[in-house]
Amino acid sequence: MTVIRGATTVAADKKEEIVNAVKELLEEVFLVNELQKDEVKGVVFSLTSDIHAYHPAKAARECGYDFAPLFAAVEPDIDGGLKFCIRLMLLTDLTKEKNVKHIYQKGAKTLRTDISEVFNVALDGPAGSGKSTIAKVLAKDYNILYLDTGAMYRACGLKALREGIDPKDGEAVEKMLPNLDVKVEYREGKQHTILDGEDVSLAIRVNEVSMAASTISAHPSVRIKMVEMQREIAGNMSCVLDGRDIGSTVLPNAKFKFFITADSKVRAERRYKELLERGQTVDFDTLHQEIVARDKQDSEREFSPLVCAKDAMVVDTTDMTVDEVIATIKKAIQTKI
Repeated sequence: MTVIRGATTVAADKKEEIVNAVKELLEEVFLVNELQKDEVKGVVFSLTSDIHAYHPAKAARECGYDFAPLFAAVEPDIDGGLKFCIRLMLLTDLTKEKNVKHIYQKGAKTLRTDISEVFNVALDGPAGSGKSTIAKVLAKDYNILYLDTGAMYRACGLKALREGIDPKDGEAVEKMLPNLDVKVEYREGKQHTILDGEDVSLAIRVNEVSMAASTISAHPSVRIKMVEMQREIAGNMSCVLDGRDIGSTVLPNAKFKFFITADSKVRAERRYKELLERGQTVDFDTLHQEIVARDKQDSEREFSPLVCAKDAMVVDTTDMTVDEVIATIKKAIQTKI
């Protein structure tokens, strides 16, 4: 007995949507796997609890797939799970050797990123908007890589500070680049930033390094080098990237682009709490002024400034919880896939 798996999503809980989705999924499963009716011994469907309008097994029967037993069951409601999803498990008794191809369509492609096409999610926005937190959750939920591009620039900033180089001095910074050894390693699902052989994942998070990173990232020579690295990684695997110019410069052809923003005081409050939790002492008013200054610096720099890509969806997180933001972005991704 051989099992072929598949899944799809519907845009809304409507009979027509469900029937069409089941029909398209079964048609592709049969076509791609070159199945004959007598090779199918049964089809088991499962559907998420938000689907009520029609029964997938009944839809399959109406579409002509009544030559084998059909069964469907409702899945338990799982927090963060894919919405409006229909899965199938097709049982076959193949009479010839063939490579089984599992089929995942529409929003369900995110369930099996290992067999689906490479896709990237670009998150841009100012400091403290919550894009890093959102990026990590999305990457975990979709089981794809989270590439913290800001960490790469922070490593450059830390390198300059350690060598006594003024981050504003473009010529000195450019001379430093040939000796810059930045690597990104992934251990147990987490990104570790390695600078000159040292894990600096924590060292790059202090406020002084944050400001140095903003300054040093304005130099074309730095950005060119980092963008090359980021494009190479994103071209080989599905990932979520967050930064200032992902959708506009790094991955202008990314299918999913979002600009995450929030009121500057709200962003300062988030950053303030984050620093306190890390045991760092900082004045709130000073921090707020630095964030406003960084916004100005990032958006007005001549080379690759902070900008909302024309085809990006703007998400204002000022009055939103992380769960609300994630739900908004996932819905947009599912609709566009």
